[in-house]
Amino acid sequence: MSRAIASSAARAALAEASPTPFWLDPGIDGHEVPESAPALSGEVATDLAVVGAGYSGLWAALIAKERDPDREVVLIEAKTAGWAASGRNGGFCAASLTHGFDNGASRWPDEIADLERLGRANLDEIEAAIARHGIDCEFERTGELLVATERWQADGLAEHAADLQALGYATEVLSREEVRAEVDSPTYVGGMFDPGAVAMLHPAKLAWGLRRACLNLGVRIYEQTPIRHIRSIPGGLRLESTNGSVTACRVAWATGAFPGPLRRIRHFVAPVYDYALMTEPLSADQMAAIGWKNRQGLSDSANQFHYYRLSADNRVLWGGYDVIYHYGGKVRPEYDQRPQTFERLADHFFATFPQLQGLRFTHAWGGVIDTCSRFCAFFGQAYGGRLAYASGYTGLGVGATRFGAEVMLDHLEGEETERTRLEMVRSKPVPFPPEPVRYAGIELTRRAIASADRNHGRRNLWLKTLDKFGLGFDS
Repeated sequence: MSRAIASSAARAALAEASPTPFWLDPGIDGHEVPESAPALSGEVATDLAVVGAGYSGLWAALIAKERDPDREVVLIEAKTAGWAASGRNGGFCAASLTHGFDNGASRWPDEIADLERLGRANLDEIEAAIARHGIDCEFERTGELLVATERWQADGLAEHAADLQALGYATEVLSREEVRAEVDSPTYVGGMFDPGAVAMLHPAKLAWGLRRACLNLGVRIYEQTPIRHIRSIPGGLRLESTNGSVTACRVAWATGAFPGPLRRIRHFVAPVYDYALMTEPLSADQMAAIGWKNRQGLSDSANQFHYYRLSADNRVLWGGYDVIYHYGGKVRPEYDQRPQTFERLADHFFATFPQLQGLRFTHAWGGVIDTCSRFCAFFGQAYGGRLAYASGYTGLGVGATRFGAEVMLDHLEGEETERTRLEMVRSKPVPFPPEPVRYAGIELTRRAIASADRNHGRRNLWLKTLDKFGLGFDS
């Protein structure tokens, strides 16, 4: 299919797409968006204040009450629970805590076995918590199918599978014919299946379900309450908003790509934008044309990769590839839409599944991700240990944020645990340089990884230099 035809098909398929995250659109399946909690007014005192009601903060508040039901917990959110990355991601709940095995093994080879074990146990705990609290978020333990569209990618997947098999995990390398028997695309040349690596879920429903569980356990929630200042006071911290303040003995800071007044993490976090499309529901004939009977979460194996999965009503979510950083780390609502990226994604979709020509996209959206130079979460403390934070999940936080919440609570409770002894938890990523060097470095890296994909995975001098200093990006 020529580029001109593909672009024409892409534009036609996108013509009526709503600029709304599919998961947050109440008109789709009749789900009810929770009514916003009142904003903070006046002065409130609590044992623990959690700032940020995305997954990281929601898990922190919930687990804090489960650990100690008598503890007073207040959860504070600048807008509404789950409105940002937690409500607009792809719904891949991954076991990996390190943005993939290869990234973790290259940085912490001596503890990668423990990190994989803890990550898979964390995914089990998420499944148990969803059942325990009756959260209807369309959770499916599907596993992950990684596909290769080039021979060099297939070779890399075979090595990846061997590494996981050496740790005792039941991964399976698939030939071209075997992977196409699972999901049929003419672009596939091989694959790898990891049955324990990923679950699929409805991300907004998970956020709303965690919010409801927090309320049921007695967590006080204040929404539409951005925190402007953090002040040290005897015995704790005061968090100040426009119309009130919270005095807390301890604070868990879980704001993702929005550091706010916690200045010490600003040099470590870069907000980047990721984009996704959602199709209309596939007919029975269309489903038969592509197979996909086992509903696995899929990702291809290029450096600039696509992720895709089926929704509960057999729509295809298709996202990834472009990762956009705006000079100065600007985060603006208008950046949620990027027509050139949507057309590129649609082109790639129809190249992958030509048998779905004529399918329409109903939603096209973007959102900001908190990335860091090691591409997975980092942790720390401030204000003499009275505040703990976790950030930098780099788009793989649906599952890892629960682990991050436990780390924050361990730190605040002064407990040494297997989690807090990890080098991954004790170390920090290399900070990003100031502008304009930050923007130039990120752009140069984006172009270099695109070049590597065009050149059979071969990394140029810039990427090799980043690899040498522990900054390489390969997933």
